[in-house]
Amino acid sequence: MKVSAKMISVTGPRGTLTRNFKHLNLDFQLQEGGRKLKVDAWFGTRKTMAAIRTAISHVQNLITGVTKGFRYKMRFVYAHFPINASITAANKGIEIRNFLGEKKVRKVDMLDGVTILRSEKVKDEIVLDGNDIELVSRSAALINQKCHVKNKDIRKFLDGIYVSDKGAIKEE
Repeated sequence: MKVSAKMISVTGPRGTLTRNFKHLNLDFQLQEGGRKLKVDAWFGTRKTMAAIRTAISHVQNLITGVTKGFRYKMRFVYAHFPINASITAANKGIEIRNFLGEKKVRKVDMLDGVTILRSEKVKDEIVLDGNDIELVSRSAALINQKCHVKNKDIRKFLDGIYVSDKGAIKEE
């Protein structure tokens, strides 16, 4: 872990992640030979005191990302027309067909550092893997938003692609 002018970079077996905290009124210092991070707020208001815990959580997510990585699992939900999805070359995108029986092909490109795979064990499931939790979760949100039902009663039409599981990658 390195700290220089509110830029924190963490290196691990899966790569390097960097995060910018220049917008926060906090001080970051490494202690005990780079093993502990001290976060200070001088004369902090209520908002800056709340920002301390948020900054610590972001740093913990960086550490988890470079050691284990993050995995989001998404399931296809449909009542009548089965959703067909094909993963494009190099696992960097997905094409969604036959959503609500429509002919339109929906394409979603993954953000850099995120790979997408079909689940071998579970039918109608895709798996998103990556080091940066923000990029993985944003890619999942982009897929979810592409399959949004329009001009129908959304209480009845629950079709779409939804996140079913999220967390660090667990070794089976």
